[in-house]
Amino acid sequence: MASRFWRWYADREFYKWEKTVLWDMIEPYRRPRSFAPLISIYVAAFYTGVVGAAVTEQLYKEKYWEEHPGEAVPLMRPKFYWGPWRVMNGEVPPSK
Repeated sequence: MASRFWRWYADREFYKWEKTVLWDMIEPYRRPRSFAPLISIYVAAFYTGVVGAAVTEQLYKEKYWEEHPGEAVPLMRPKFYWGPWRVMNGEVPPSK
């Protein structure tokens, strides 16, 4: 049994380079990988962000309306931007 195992192992090691040579010859003629899965992941991530931003802004508006009924809701400060920013037609929300 042990000699059969070593024979199998030796054959596998000896003929491994032939497989490598064969696949190296075929490689230039292979069909290139598709970008469709990558693009679909990017599109799904983008729309997930859009939906998340819309939900966040709606929750912000509802919370503001509960605390200040009947008033206009000021613009929501950007979540992940801590630098200076200004609003062209309106007031800058107070910083927290």
